[in-house]
Amino acid sequence: MAIFIIVSGLGMLISILGIINMTGNISSLHWYHRQRVTEENRKPFGKLVGLGMLIIGLAMIVFGILFLIFEQTQLEALVIIGVVELIASIIVGMVISFYAMKKYNGGIF
Repeated sequence: MAIFIIVSGLGMLISILGIINMTGNISSLHWYHRQRVTEENRKPFGKLVGLGMLIIGLAMIVFGILFLIFEQTQLEALVIIGVVELIASIIVGMVISFYAMKKYNGGIF
C-alpha cells in the first residue's frame, strides 16, 4: 500500500505541474529554461514540456494502481506490465520534453 501511495502521489504532483506548464506558466522549470525561452515561445514550450510531464505523471499513477492490484491478487504479470508501461512512458515523456528544450531553448543545457 505504501508503494501505491508514494508512486501515485508523486505521479499526481508531476501531472499537476505538467498541466500548469501546459498553460504557459513555466515557473516550475529550471531558471535556465525560463531565461532562454522568448516570451512568444513560452506557451508552445510550456505545452510540450507539460505534455511530457503529464505523460510521465499519468504513467506513474497507472503503475501505482497496477501495483496495488498486484498486492491483492499476487498476479506478477501486473508488475511486469506496469514496469514496461512506466519505462516506455518515461522515455516518451523525456523525448517530448527534450525536443521542446532543443527547439525553443537551443539545447537541454
